[in-house]
Parts: sequence; structure tokens; C-alpha cells
Amino acid sequence: MKIYTRTGDTGQTSLVGGRRIDKIDPRLDAYGTVDELNAQLGWLAATPGLDSETVRRLRGVQNRLFNLGSYLATDPRDLPQGPDTPPAGLGDNHIEALEHAIDTIDSEVPPQRAFILPGGCEGACRANIARTVCRRAERRIAAISGVHPVVRRYVNRLSDYLFALGRLLNHRAGIADIEWQK
Repeated sequence: MKIYTRTGDTGQTSLVGGRRIDKIDPRLDAYGTVDELNAQLGWLAATPGLDSETVRRLRGVQNRLFNLGSYLATDPRDLPQGPDTPPAGLGDNHIEALEHAIDTIDSEVPPQRAFILPGGCEGACRANIARTVCRRAERRIAAISGVHPVVRRYVNRLSDYLFALGRLLNHRAGIADIEWQK
């Protein structure tokens, strides 16, 4: 299989199922941003000293985002069960797992008392960059129609998890939250 196909040289690409769209189409922007998020999570998982449980969780998220990207790269009319089809491998249980992880983190870090600026240790910085890309993915997904509600909920909760993870990594590194000064 060749890496290059030359089929995108004219500013169009194919969705799963073969439909051609412009590379500026909001659907392509959505799944491209999910791909960017996935790359950021790979960088976050490569943070030196990151605990194995967090790496395991991030790898699971990366796999789900790959499924989600494939789902977004498919015109809803081409989904096997129609536009109401949720993405393969993504369900409410994955949202609940992120919520559980957030709750666990919240029990380990000090209570949040103010708005927190991104920064601190390297892992926290990587988590916050991934969080901002996740928020952009959320906005891009909101711009397209026919997206199953579980997708929006999952991406929203993922950004919350990344925020909490950044706080946890700073806490474990002995770095206090960097509070916003008005």
C-alpha cells in the first residue's frame, strides 16, 4: 500500500464509503482535529515518569478516538444502521469511566478555589495542550450534523479529564495550582 495516492491533490478527499468532499468541509475539519488530539495524547502518554495506569487510560482513549475519527469520516447516510448509529466501540460506559477517573483525581488533589492557568510540570503542560485541542474538536464536531449524542458527551468529558489530569500531574510533582490573578 502506497502512502501517497494523489487523489487529494485537487483539494478534495474521500469519506469512508467513497463520497468526495472538499478539504475545507466541516466534517473533515472535525475528524482532522480529532486526529490532532490523538497525536497530542500520544505525546502526553510519552511524558517521562508518567504512571502506567494513566498511560493505559490514554491508550484506551486513543483507540476510541481512532474509532470516533472513522465514524466522523463517514457520511451519516452511509452508516450501516443509518444516521442514528453510534460510533463502534464508544458508549456511555466510556463516559462513566472518564467521570470515575475525574472523581478519583479530585479525591487526590486539593480543592480548586480559583481559575487555574495552564502550566507547571511538563506532563501538566502536555495535558493542557491536549485539553485545548479537545475543546476545539468539540467545537468542530458541534459544527456538523448527524453526530450521535454520545460523541459530544465523550469529547466534552475527555476535556474535563485532561484538565483534572493536568492538576494531578502538577500535584504529584509538588507544584501548586497556578491560580489566575485578576
